[in-house]
Amino acid sequence: MSKRQRDSLFAEVERHQQQQQQQQRLQASQAEPESVPAYRPSKEPRGRPTHLIQPLVPTFPYTLDQELNCSSEVHPYQGSATGEAQAAALTYRSSQRGGESSSFSTLKGFDPRRSTPEAILSIPGNEMGLRAFDTEGLFCPYPTSTHIEELCASIFRSHRETNQYRVEELQALRWKIFSREEVHAYQNKSMDEMWQHCAVRLTDAVQYVVEFAKRIPGFRQLGQNDQIALLKSGSMEVVLVRMSRIFNTENSTVFFDGKFAGTELFKSLACGDFIASVFDFAHSLCALRLTEQQVALFSALVLINADRPCLEDRDRVLRVRKDVELALSHILHRDNQESLLHKLYQKVALLKNLCTLHIEKLRWFRQYYPLTVHSLFPPLYKELFVSDTDIHTMVTL
Repeated sequence: MSKRQRDSLFAEVERHQQQQQQQQRLQASQAEPESVPAYRPSKEPRGRPTHLIQPLVPTFPYTLDQELNCSSEVHPYQGSATGEAQAAALTYRSSQRGGESSSFSTLKGFDPRRSTPEAILSIPGNEMGLRAFDTEGLFCPYPTSTHIEELCASIFRSHRETNQYRVEELQALRWKIFSREEVHAYQNKSMDEMWQHCAVRLTDAVQYVVEFAKRIPGFRQLGQNDQIALLKSGSMEVVLVRMSRIFNTENSTVFFDGKFAGTELFKSLACGDFIASVFDFAHSLCALRLTEQQVALFSALVLINADRPCLEDRDRVLRVRKDVELALSHILHRDNQESLLHKLYQKVALLKNLCTLHIEKLRWFRQYYPLTVHSLFPPLYKELFVSDTDIHTMVTL
């Protein structure tokens, strides 16, 4: 659809919506006020379990700015700092994350023993302290502008509520950098010790991505095998997209273990080419100056990919993907940044290459330290990034 046709369609849909809203307001003004029960979509019986994590569909149209009154700045180092209190709190939380701790320590009900994709996907939403959502209401054969905005708002809200660090907190820590002595301490770690440490931190971030995925409209309606297939193939890519939020382009450092670190801190991993590529990608994504809303929609687009291997119902995944694509296009059109769409699709190809390199480095490391991977790496990390063949090989060693 050309830009002119799309604009014409949006305009026609908005006129239709305005007419409906006027009729609804007229009917509401004529009706007597009464107590309104909690909203339930018409498709949902009252006996339906409340533990399904589904996106909230309001009973009235709204815009993103009305629903989400927060800064749209993407670069976490612009604007004023929020004070030492927030910095100290974030540093404390980061320092408390160890090999046995869970990244969901800030979310209710997370059991670190349930660390496989199947277990995490089965955690009830009310245990996490998340709002009950309805994803069915977000699907319609002929999306309207209101429907698209609701979809955008739902994904953005999920993104905000499943991020490890708030932008304001990162602003307060933007110049808290590891000292030379601290960098040397990391460099003096053995290779297997540093790999294990980074595997724990990566798993920490992946668990938040799993929660984000569960709250993308339509994701929980996919078969569980397809949900797991998407997470196995796409969770690392979303982590790399989110890394742009915790990357300081002014000194090329990334937030790690409570402070900002450069590439030299990861020297003992013995995979400098991979680390350099990751930093280059974060720098290039930051250069696009995406808003938080755009990062949220792009993250969902990266994860919901019908081309992933081992999908059972590819058509259903494709339908969810098209909704996310429509939402991202809507946001870029609204922000007068349609030119970003092509650049973002180019980043998707780079993400795939980076994740392939990550798997190659992991296989190389496993050749030297198979017991470390088998016994000391987090179960979720092994489930997502170690193939069944690799696991069988490690068990038989």
